[in-house]
Amino acid sequence: MNEPLTFRDFAAAIMSNDVTKASSVLEVLLGLEPERAQLAAQHFAGRMQSGGPEFMMKAMGMRQVVEARDASQLKDLLVELFGLEGELGDHATTTIAARYA
Repeated sequence: MNEPLTFRDFAAAIMSNDVTKASSVLEVLLGLEPERAQLAAQHFAGRMQSGGPEFMMKAMGMRQVVEARDASQLKDLLVELFGLEGELGDHATTTIAARYA
């Protein structure tokens, strides 16, 4: 039996420079189409390299935002971490809220 995917799986894939695997995890966690998940994973990887420790602190803080059920803050974080704006951000926010309800 496979364990459900988590953001830890995404982080492990990113740290291994496996953007393809990272994007497949985002397909499930954020409810994204494969092409959009690939772009989101690439966005994250690029921001991780350019954003340094500050970016990583924001990424690690996502769990607290999800647990606080703060949809507005989560949407903002999804824009910054994954480049998910507008309807994509709304959809991902709803997907995460349902998954971690």
